[in-house]
Order: sequence, then structure tokens, then C-alpha cells
Amino acid sequence: MGIFSRLTDIINSNLNSILDRAEDPEKLIRLVIQEMEDTLVEVRSSTVRTIAERKEAERKLAQLGREMDEWQRKAELALSRDREDLAKGALVAKSKIAEQIEALQHQLAHIEEALTKSSEDIGRLQEKLTDAKKREKAIVLRQKSAANRLKVNTRIHDERISDAFARFEEVERSLDELEGQAESLDIGRRKTLAEEFSDLEASTKVEQELADLKARLHNSKPVAG
Repeated sequence: MGIFSRLTDIINSNLNSILDRAEDPEKLIRLVIQEMEDTLVEVRSSTVRTIAERKEAERKLAQLGREMDEWQRKAELALSRDREDLAKGALVAKSKIAEQIEALQHQLAHIEEALTKSSEDIGRLQEKLTDAKKREKAIVLRQKSAANRLKVNTRIHDERISDAFARFEEVERSLDELEGQAESLDIGRRKTLAEEFSDLEASTKVEQELADLKARLHNSKPVAG
């Protein structure tokens, strides 16, 4: 048996309530959609048969209308020839056809009412189906997102990752110690003669470049007239 057993069950159902009670919402929403699609096919097939019945009734009405007109014509013909007995028989036949037409018109009215109801049901069912398909996409995305988050969080809290970070910290502490040892060797050490001359030459070069720059700027200024 499906999630729903009748068309009215689907139309009157509260999808949120159904999904809230489900242990596996994704699986349930797919079953619901399948049930809705199957029901929609059944309702549309039934509607097709009802439309065929309406067309048949309309053809029958048209045929009976022509027959009733023909008996009317015959009755008038009989009276024109002074055959009142034949005219009366024609009118009796016409009356019977009129009864058939009235019954068929009532039947056609019921068919039209059924078609209107089916059209409304199909519309509401289609809305439910569209909503269910939207919910399915949302549920699938939420499930994938939750699975990915669980996977990431599992890896983040993996002891192997924690051990790796611990090793990184040990390496950084070792590097800090080595850099400290190297810096400590430079503390209080006097510069060599070569280092002193190198600094002097570098300073002289910078001062010369500054003087050249000032000279170029001065020469580029326009001479006042």
C-alpha cells in the first residue's frame, strides 16, 4: 500500500507533518512523489474517459434532436393530408424522444460536474506534486551538506591531524631556537674593518645619488625672464 490510498488523502495531506515524523525524509519524499505521480496518471486517465463520455452524450443529443425534428415534420405532414391518426403516432414518438433527451441532458450535466471536479483535483494535485519536488531538492541538498560537514568535522577531530599539528609546533619551536642561537652570536660583536668600509662606501654612494638628484631637479626648473 502506498503512502496515500486515495486522491483526497493527497490533496488534504500536510506534507510538513508527514516529513517531520519520518526517520528517512529523503526516502519518504520520493515515495510520496511516486504516489502523487501515479495518482495523477490515474486521475487524468479517468478524466479522458469522462471527456469521451461527454462527447458521446453530445453526439447522441444531436442525433435525438434531429429525430425529434423529423417526427415533428411527419406529424405536420400527416395533418396536412388529414391523417390525424398518423400525426398522433408521430407526436407520441416525438414525446418519447423528448424524454430521452431530457434524461441525456441530466446525464450530461453530471458529466460536466464530474469534469469540473476532476479539473480542480488535478490542479490541486499538481500543486502538491510541484511542492513535493521542491522539498525533495531541498532535502537532498541538506542531506549532502550535513554529510559533508560530518566528513569535514570527522577529519578535523582526527587524532592523526592533531598529531601532525603537534609535530609542526615542535618543528617551529626548534626553528625558533636555532634562529635565537644565530641572533645571539651577533649580539655585542664589533664590525670588521671590511664591514666598516663597506658601510662607508654604501653611505657615500647614497649621498652622491642624492646630490645628483638635487642637481637634476634644479637644472630642470625654468629660468625666470
